Amino acid sequence: MKMHGSQLRASGDPYFAHPIQVAGILTDYKLDTATIVTALLHDVVEDTSATRDDIASMFGEEVAVLVEGVTKLSRLELQAEHTRQAENLRKFILAISRDVRVLLVKLADRLHNMRTLKYVKPEKRERISRETLEVYAPLGRSIGIHSIASELEELAFEHLNPTARTAIERRLEALKLEHGKATEGVSTEIQQVLSEAGIKARVYGRQKTPYSIWRKLQRKSVGFSSLSDIYGFRVLVEAEDDCYRALGVIHRAWPMVPERFKDFISTPKSNNYRSLHTTVVGPGGLRIEMQIRTEAMDRVAEDGVAAHWAYKNTSYGFDQEAMEREGGRDPLQNLRHLVQVIEHGEGGEDWVEHAKLEMYLDQVFVFTPKGRLITLPQGGMPLDFAYAVHTEVGDTAVGAKINGELKPMRTRLQNGDVVEIIRGKKREAPADWRSLTVTGRARSAIRRHIRSSERDEFQKLGKSTLEQTLGRAGKTLSDVKLTPALETLALATEDDLFDAIGRGRLSANKVAETLFPGLKGTLVTGSDKKKIADDKARLFVRGGGLTPGVSIHFGECCTPVPGDRIVGILEPEQGLTVHVIDCQRLADFADDDSVWNDLQWTPQAEQGAVGMARFRATIQNAPGVLGQVATVIGEAGGNILNLKMAHRQSDFFDVDLDVEVADAKHATTIMAALRANPAVDTVERSRG
Repeated sequence: MKMHGSQLRASGDPYFAHPIQVAGILTDYKLDTATIVTALLHDVVEDTSATRDDIASMFGEEVAVLVEGVTKLSRLELQAEHTRQAENLRKFILAISRDVRVLLVKLADRLHNMRTLKYVKPEKRERISRETLEVYAPLGRSIGIHSIASELEELAFEHLNPTARTAIERRLEALKLEHGKATEGVSTEIQQVLSEAGIKARVYGRQKTPYSIWRKLQRKSVGFSSLSDIYGFRVLVEAEDDCYRALGVIHRAWPMVPERFKDFISTPKSNNYRSLHTTVVGPGGLRIEMQIRTEAMDRVAEDGVAAHWAYKNTSYGFDQEAMEREGGRDPLQNLRHLVQVIEHGEGGEDWVEHAKLEMYLDQVFVFTPKGRLITLPQGGMPLDFAYAVHTEVGDTAVGAKINGELKPMRTRLQNGDVVEIIRGKKREAPADWRSLTVTGRARSAIRRHIRSSERDEFQKLGKSTLEQTLGRAGKTLSDVKLTPALETLALATEDDLFDAIGRGRLSANKVAETLFPGLKGTLVTGSDKKKIADDKARLFVRGGGLTPGVSIHFGECCTPVPGDRIVGILEPEQGLTVHVIDCQRLADFADDDSVWNDLQWTPQAEQGAVGMARFRATIQNAPGVLGQVATVIGEAGGNILNLKMAHRQSDFFDVDLDVEVADAKHATTIMAALRANPAVDTVERSRG
């Protein structure tokens, strides 16, 4: 209060109310004194005249180190926005990897800021919400603090996509009216069935949050009505053995839905989440998801690492031994993976993308030949496995055996697979191997290998591009001193500048305008967005098989767009056809490795192009529905190029939509927005 004095927040409240609220959030988790004191002091070094030494002398070195870790590192005013964010995030992750309490304070800080975001200017709300969704919520989940992560996601979703959130809430209200009575007695009935079998349990129902439903609509090619776990029931029992006994009783009482059972007790998630999941056709014919766990598992599921603060001897703090006794793993292991990604990466935005990959994807559990469990993201392939075992194994991998059989490196690993990596001599990883990975750790390691060989090529391209841009304005590169631009753009050398231009991370126009401010607005030569097309294919894809003279086509069966993982198939008389990795047509070539070529999108495609994605949607046959669909696509930033109706029946019809999109993520957002509309039953990308 003394240091923040008369400072006010955007809401008009005294500034010191914010650190008090942040500390209040953390006291709910019963954390130690140093963490609570850090929460109270977390902004004084950033926003007042207090110094780190002041804090160390008044509150001790432990608190000073924690406050230093939490302090925002955003004073690099002259850097480009994405570079500044990447640098802050890099320093932040390095800080939290040393002491998880830094992350706990930061999450509470962000949570209170999100709760009061309505007082912030609208243009800042979107940036803060996107950062919350892409960085802070996944970091919270990585250490298991589900309760904070869920609230952060809901608050960010409310600001980023209010239309979709409102649509989902309306659908949930309609479902409540439809199924409300059927779900009221389910908890009691489950509890009674378990009690008759001699199992003491506490059962309660819950409804999924709008954001978690939105994520499912993005990931799954199903409509809203097909989601089986909008209603879930939690079954809390006394001991681990009771979990499996309760599962048996439930499966005997109600039919289980095939392929919907998961055992996270024998193989916990990497954030220490443990539970049994099953979906059954329950009372009244309603499909319901059940989570069966002990009270202790439930506490860890909600509070993650914060559930393990306790007295040990005479001191109070994080009890790692207690956590390990309960079957948990080191909560900082996930963060250390991110640190490895940072250490391997060079370009700021590259590692940010890799870090998001590490934080976001669902998991698959595979084993080494000696039985060591390796956790990978869904869709992981042998190279991801190799780098997860050890960087050296990944760097020397040349092949893989899966369950004792030699398999292609593009094979997706399944739960329970035993993987053996065949290693060769030290090698430089081919650039096209990046398409054979999904983990940030593997991609950043491969990228580190190929950066040096690519660097000369990109520097020449960047220098040539800048020369042409300056030439249009009557200037030459030899007449210009680049030092002022290097300082403004926070680049160390001229080679770094040319490299950034060549890779498409920095626009030559922007450099020219930095050198000659009078050129601002005079260098625009039309739309920067190039359309993905066969006649310019070499601008957009690169990799194996792109020899001179070979014609390149984008497969109409699966309509690849930037961001899709792609492969090329070389066919006689037809040239190289670019397909999405899960295109159904690829099954025709599964037995002939010689025609496969691994491809990637070029920086020009990923940052300055638009492509055409084809969607197949099943829509209610009612007046005005096509107008609704067109409106949803337009509001999501898509442009309909073509529309074709098929299989029209009295209640539903299919429609093929060709839509101009920026990239695969944009296509996913459009599909999720369509699935949230009551008139749309299903929608998915065409895959051959």
